[in-house]
Amino acid sequence: MKIQSSLVQACELIQKEQLSVDDYLGQCVALADALEPTLKAFTVRASLPTLIQQSGLGPLRGIPVAIKDLIDTKDFVTSYGSAIYKDFVPSEDAEIVKKIRALGGVIFGKSVTTEFAWRNPGATSNPWNSNHTPGGSSSGSAAAVASGIVPLAIGSQTAGSIIRPASYCGIVGYKASYGAVPRSGVHPVSGSLDHIGFFTRSVADGVCAFNFLKNSTTEEDYSIVIPELILKPVNAVLDQQKPRFAILSSPFDELLSQEQMDILKKAATLLKASGASIEELSLPQTYWDGIEALAVLMSYEAAVVHKKHLEQFPEMLGADIKELIEKGNACSERDYLEAKNLQIALRKSIGKYFERFDAILAPPATGEAPKGLSFTGNPIFCSLWTFIGTPAIALPVGKSSNGLPLGVQLIGAYCEDEKLVNMAAFAEASFKTLNN
Repeated sequence: MKIQSSLVQACELIQKEQLSVDDYLGQCVALADALEPTLKAFTVRASLPTLIQQSGLGPLRGIPVAIKDLIDTKDFVTSYGSAIYKDFVPSEDAEIVKKIRALGGVIFGKSVTTEFAWRNPGATSNPWNSNHTPGGSSSGSAAAVASGIVPLAIGSQTAGSIIRPASYCGIVGYKASYGAVPRSGVHPVSGSLDHIGFFTRSVADGVCAFNFLKNSTTEEDYSIVIPELILKPVNAVLDQQKPRFAILSSPFDELLSQEQMDILKKAATLLKASGASIEELSLPQTYWDGIEALAVLMSYEAAVVHKKHLEQFPEMLGADIKELIEKGNACSERDYLEAKNLQIALRKSIGKYFERFDAILAPPATGEAPKGLSFTGNPIFCSLWTFIGTPAIALPVGKSSNGLPLGVQLIGAYCEDEKLVNMAAFAEASFKTLNN
């Protein structure tokens, strides 16, 4: 039997004992062995005997999961993408890793991150073309799922680090509402912005992962509990009304490639053909001010996080992290408080737009994955939604003339993740007509 492309399908077949855990994990390891010399998605991997031994009972029994190397694992080196921590093994797992193990899942390995999840890239290449970046900072997580090695990978986003690499690699990337997924045991970039999210090959798989791994308590700082997400027929979700999508224009649209603009138009056409309404949307400038405010929050908080690293290991820090710290130290407390206040205000006010629309359709990136591995791409089309904390999901739509994936992202109202994933499932079905 070939490796199952679906997380949901693999879970079901293993539970019904129609798929052997040993065989499934063996196939995943064999594929990784074949691809890793070029792909380089992992910093470290578990051996097949270890994976088989650690597979437990539960709904994720035997499911291999790639864990971004920003997230603590007690039996793997967790380097955070930094030479400072090249031999560091945490004393305990991050909360989300504990959940995976408790449900019977196994940690396949640690997937490559940029240095402290900021800019300076690792060695991972794009599964569709090894001369192109997979995006960052969740580089290895996106590549591991897109290449078929694992059906689920955990990543993080502080600006665009789930949505953008998912789009570059042609898979689904789901960033739930801020605070909905455990962050304990994840090295912070910026506590006001950090999200943990999921890379899968379908919307249903992303929903499955969220339901298993979401917060069940509000013990963590800034945590929220969102009820289990249920996928339903769109008519049931919207009480017989047709889906309403807003196609977003922004002050940064001149950065979009022609192919990315074309794929957005194609996505809108396909949604309309499936029965949805499409209307253009522009947001007031105060929303776009949020992108500058995100930069303030990120640099100010990162300067605090990395103060000890700069003092103790300056020669082991990359230029990008040093620049981020320098910018943070230059921010005043007033700048920071103004940015926080704007974040709170926009999170509250964005809801009025979702009284008119069920989801916002927007670009996830400027276009296809950039050539070369030195630049992981511009996160500007993701940054506003990270700043506000609204849920977002990346969906593949088509390919560029170079054969690289192009997609879109859908954005929902804060804490209305169930409506967003149902709109995403509707869109996913609509887009399949382009690829069949």
